[in-house]
Amino acid sequence: MARLTVDGDELVMGLAWWEKLIVRHGDVRVPMAAVERVSVQPDWWRALRGIRVRTRALAVPGALCLGVWRHAAGQDFLALRRPRRSPTVVVDLRPAAPYARVAVSCPPGSQTVSALTTALHRQRRAGGL
Repeated sequence: MARLTVDGDELVMGLAWWEKLIVRHGDVRVPMAAVERVSVQPDWWRALRGIRVRTRALAVPGALCLGVWRHAAGQDFLALRRPRRSPTVVVDLRPAAPYARVAVSCPPGSQTVSALTTALHRQRRAGGL
């Protein structure tokens, strides 16, 4: 299962080996300076927009959305599962980033959001944004 972490000045969506194989993509790395907003959606499907890129995504209706989704504002990279009571962390990115949004389902009670917001505030203070 994919996880969001902060590695130095980068936001990393670490993918499991089988996820990398399916989407033909390694871990997604984005500079923290490109992060515009971090939010939590209670329902996994709210992070979906656009259509999947057939060669780089997998969709199992009602259960899994993994890979690249294309829409009018660009592309999103998603790793969403439909587990019960599992929130989705949505990270909106600035236009210079390779994706418009990255989103991942995370286990309930995870510290992902607090770690990301802390790193984002630290980055903004250091950069004077």
